[in-house]
Amino acid sequence: MQGELIRVSQSRPPEERLRPERSRSDCPVLLSQRLVLRAPHEEDIDALAHLANNANIATMVSRMPHPYTARDAADFVRRTNSGEIGKCVYAITRSDNGAFLGCCGLEPQEDERTVEIGYWLGEPHWNKGYATEAAHVLIDMAFRTRDIDHIDARCRVTNVASRRVIQKCGFQFQSSGMIGSLALGGMVPVEWFRLDRKTWMSLRSWGELR
Repeated sequence: MQGELIRVSQSRPPEERLRPERSRSDCPVLLSQRLVLRAPHEEDIDALAHLANNANIATMVSRMPHPYTARDAADFVRRTNSGEIGKCVYAITRSDNGAFLGCCGLEPQEDERTVEIGYWLGEPHWNKGYATEAAHVLIDMAFRTRDIDHIDARCRVTNVASRRVIQKCGFQFQSSGMIGSLALGGMVPVEWFRLDRKTWMSLRSWGELR
């Protein structure tokens, strides 16, 4: 994806800015300076379908079909909120007007001490810092509320903007590999990055990454 996957408002500690989501108690609503991260709603379907139906996005994430239809969007919202996807998925929205910008989430890995972060933004919202802002609050929530040691992130080797987001969040390069792309119907080269708890604790004010 493009754009930036945040500087948390420093007026209150992040843990005081969480409030429980009724349908997903382990995935609280997250607030940042400009954003609200919450569960996807049926009201998001039209905006989701419109923004996700973009080859520039679908070819940069592993499991997004292209073309992306309203039916795909409705199915995604349904499966997310019924727990079928099996991960903590958020709609990224503007705090001032509620506009849907994209999605992000955490996915458990085989190693129970590790989760993987993923994100995408609609193309009209690239290069405005939203991706980094969303990533920061999501990372903070993961380390504060889950018994994990690491958060992983992967991006296509051609995705310069996503790599910049990952690096701004303090992730360190681990290795390269291949991953399947639903939109492209094959394997694509990716880079693997990791953020450990110790590094996060040293950077959790995010002052070093602004």
